[in-house]
Amino acid sequence: MVISNKPLQFILVALVACLPLISLANPVEKAEKEHTEVAHEESTDIKAEIKEFINHHLLDSHSFYFNANKETGEHYGFSLPIILWDNGLQIFSSAEFHHGPVTDVAEHNGNFYKLHHEKIYKTDAKGTLTEEHGHPTNAQPLDLSITKSVVGILFVALLMFFLFRGLAKSYAKNGGIASGVGRFFEPLVLYVRDEIAIPNIGEKNYKKYMSYLLTIFFFIFFLNLLGLTPLGFNVTGNIAITFSLAILTYLITTFSANKNYWAHIFWMPGVPTPMKFILAPIELLGTVIKPFSLMIRLYANILAGHVVLMSIIGLMFIFKSWIGSSLSFGLAFALSILEILVAFLQAYIFTMLSALYFGAGNEEHHHEEAH
Repeated sequence: MVISNKPLQFILVALVACLPLISLANPVEKAEKEHTEVAHEESTDIKAEIKEFINHHLLDSHSFYFNANKETGEHYGFSLPIILWDNGLQIFSSAEFHHGPVTDVAEHNGNFYKLHHEKIYKTDAKGTLTEEHGHPTNAQPLDLSITKSVVGILFVALLMFFLFRGLAKSYAKNGGIASGVGRFFEPLVLYVRDEIAIPNIGEKNYKKYMSYLLTIFFFIFFLNLLGLTPLGFNVTGNIAITFSLAILTYLITTFSANKNYWAHIFWMPGVPTPMKFILAPIELLGTVIKPFSLMIRLYANILAGHVVLMSIIGLMFIFKSWIGSSLSFGLAFALSILEILVAFLQAYIFTMLSALYFGAGNEEHHHEEAH
């Protein structure tokens, strides 16, 4: 018996004819899917923008801009001087990188320079960069520019000069009694002397290190506080700055140490002679590791604090809800208060360890040779 396939054909034709209707039968699901895709794209763009902002903040800058409007290209702030050594001294404004026909390319004395990730490279009029393994290979002139971090350092240096100059004058006028804003800083000065310098260096030698210890304590403390302001400074989160501070401590320790310090390193007393040859290189290496630990500790703590704080603030723009944004704001506010404590703590640790190294360099010889 032969079965006719006409009913089956009819059903298939009907299904094909109804496909457009089926696709339109549930427009809500289709709209929700499109909305989800758009929201995902927007979320990805916001995350990328937040990451770019954080990376830009962590880098030093050749200009001092508080804000920038991407739509109009308008910047709020001021430019800083660019100082390069490239077959002679080249001085021009960082605004030249934004006013030329090609963005981030400046022309001066027939030379073209491109600003790429806050580093200056020699290039052509089109701003061409040749890259190898993702890094530009163009020549880099010696950069002596006044950057944003240098502005922060100069500001803190002038602030410290006028604050402590006023404190010294108030001592002279009032018979050793502080007045004005000096009353706030006097306890900190006494704290550095009585709790850091004297216990770690000793009554005999602490005075010759006091000027450096006070300078380094308040310098780091003020720069850490400056990094918490909306001005966007990240001076102590710059490894070049912490390296310079650590080198100062190392040089002072090295050139002010007495003979007992070097004898303990190169010919450790009370140790068998064969062991002295083994321990000498280790002790010498330890003198380099100490300032290295100073550098990394300050740099890592301040850098991590900035990254975490800005990441939490960025969550407010990702959540886009009053609950999530409120929680992010509250957490960011609490973390900012904690960062004030960290600012003081890191200044204290750097100063205390420096004093400890100075004390080790001036330690008197107490070993008695065995008879």
